[in-house]
Amino acid sequence: MELRQLEYFMAVCKELHFTRASEKLGVTQPTLSHQIKALEIEIGMPLFDRIGKKTALTEAGEILLKHSNQVFNSLQNAQEEIEELQEVKCGRLSIGVLTGELNQLVSKVLFTFHKNYPYVQIAVVGRDDVTEGIIRNEIDLGLTIIPIHDERITTELLYEEDLYLTVSNNHPLAAKKTIDLEQVKDQHFILFPEKYQCRQQINAAFKTIEAQINPIIETDATESILTLVQAQAGVSILSKTLLTLWTNDNIRMIKLEKPPVRRQIGLAYHKEKYIGFAAQKFIGLLRETIADQQLD
Repeated sequence: MELRQLEYFMAVCKELHFTRASEKLGVTQPTLSHQIKALEIEIGMPLFDRIGKKTALTEAGEILLKHSNQVFNSLQNAQEEIEELQEVKCGRLSIGVLTGELNQLVSKVLFTFHKNYPYVQIAVVGRDDVTEGIIRNEIDLGLTIIPIHDERITTELLYEEDLYLTVSNNHPLAAKKTIDLEQVKDQHFILFPEKYQCRQQINAAFKTIEAQINPIIETDATESILTLVQAQAGVSILSKTLLTLWTNDNIRMIKLEKPPVRRQIGLAYHKEKYIGFAAQKFIGLLRETIADQQLD
């Protein structure tokens, strides 16, 4: 049973006249009669009584008409709902965000996104590793450090950034613009926990100078790190993203050199995943925010 056959059938039901129905459909009467006959053969019962010049629905025809109306109503509803998706009047979006400072970037975008598209349901999931969530189709988009070495994942570079030594403006190093990593290895560090990718990158950087970093305080609370640094309880190494979003006049950023600690931030999604209209709008707003914050 084909939709075209049901369309022909409903046209005959409306007109109760094969010639008029064929004219409405823009097909020849033999073509219409052939399709209706094929439909009756498939069903195994006649759909119309043809008595003289009159055409009337049989009981089987009435049943098929009722369900055909439901089918075409469902198709119409589907088309309308898809049009709403295109206009971002509905839909769902799940975003996996690398735990830590990238949460702050997404939070900034979410306010504008929700204001513009209030009927889209959004879930933001903090993850130490977004890859598994993408592979399991639990999240639509991931915002994370790239590259990701998994052939199932597609990534798009958003921006590159440095990590900075972060100190109080009263710290002895506060006047410096740049500093070698070797010169800070004995500082009292306040850092994110080791499970965070940004912390793992810091650890890897110190290994290149054959040094090991032993923080005096570990916390996953960004505000606590900044408060402790401001109070001169220690120093930290933080990203430009975080320091830009958490503006604090009492804190100084010092660029690390020899080696610089640098990373790439990007979007990640399954290579077979369709990126819907809501996700496309979110990506557009994310790129705008990155440009506004001068992160790119």
